[in-house]
Amino acid sequence: MSGTSPNIQNSAQAMPEHAYRGYLYIACSAVLWGSSASLGRAAFTGQLFPGSDIARIDPLILSQARTTFSCIAVLAALLLVRGPRRLSVPVADLGRLVLLGLAGVAASNYFYYLAIQRTNVATAIIIQYTAPVWVLLYMVARKLERATMPKMVAVALAIFGIALVIGLFGGRKLHFDSIGVGAALVAAFSFSYYNIFAHSLLERYDRWTVLLFTTMSAAVFWLFINSPWKIAAEHYTAAALGFLFVFAILSVLLPFVFYFAGLQHLRPTKAIVASCLEPVFSILIAAAALHESVNPLQAVGMAMVLGAILVVQRPAAGDKVQPVIEPVD
Repeated sequence: MSGTSPNIQNSAQAMPEHAYRGYLYIACSAVLWGSSASLGRAAFTGQLFPGSDIARIDPLILSQARTTFSCIAVLAALLLVRGPRRLSVPVADLGRLVLLGLAGVAASNYFYYLAIQRTNVATAIIIQYTAPVWVLLYMVARKLERATMPKMVAVALAIFGIALVIGLFGGRKLHFDSIGVGAALVAAFSFSYYNIFAHSLLERYDRWTVLLFTTMSAAVFWLFINSPWKIAAEHYTAAALGFLFVFAILSVLLPFVFYFAGLQHLRPTKAIVASCLEPVFSILIAAAALHESVNPLQAVGMAMVLGAILVVQRPAAGDKVQPVIEPVD
């Protein structure tokens, strides 16, 4: 790496390439999350494995297994490649990493599923994906970004596009249960939180270290919520456990690797607007794999989300060039 700083490169020449790579990484994470949503739906409705015990896997165990298996896989890989000595971090940053895993990864996961349980998928998605608004408000309040017209238009396009994608204006109704709506708002704040603070941690640590400690803290959290003895009491077959491991890799490990890589190249507002591709890919993949239809309003919504990404990546007049984090791994 050239330049005076080992981790930060503030170069107008590098910006287009880094931004392109950042959006590509975020898009890869969205494809994986969308694919895992369709895979999970097919498996848990008995379409993928008819007659197996996979269909009776509890959503809580699913959430727990996703982070736990991902943590084990990352820990094993890092111990093998780097050894235990190179996995240590300062106590202050360890606390930040643990908080990111609890308040970001675990909380967004848990409260999103709670919101779906108490309301419905449409309500949970549309409230969770107000996250671009909260990220933009925070970044502007802290004077880390400017409230430029492209950013405000992009956030509005992204949210309205998702509303169309999930069929909000095509007959699907929102369900305003107070606990469910509150849970969805907490999920949105948690989603916003790890977009903002993971970005700052990635200035000092590579994405694998951040992923290890965030998934580890989330996995420990789930142990207090759902003990291993309860899981053992379910007597899942080897096939079900194998599915949970593969599902964890596809729905948590790989998407977060790509998402954190994207955050190394994009500012939080741009990254979270790009993350709105997830419900778009979920609909497209479900249409291709599960033969679900896509209506014209959904197609318009997808175009609006893509338009939001194009708008938000354009620098506005008077905007300062933001530093882009180079990967340290």
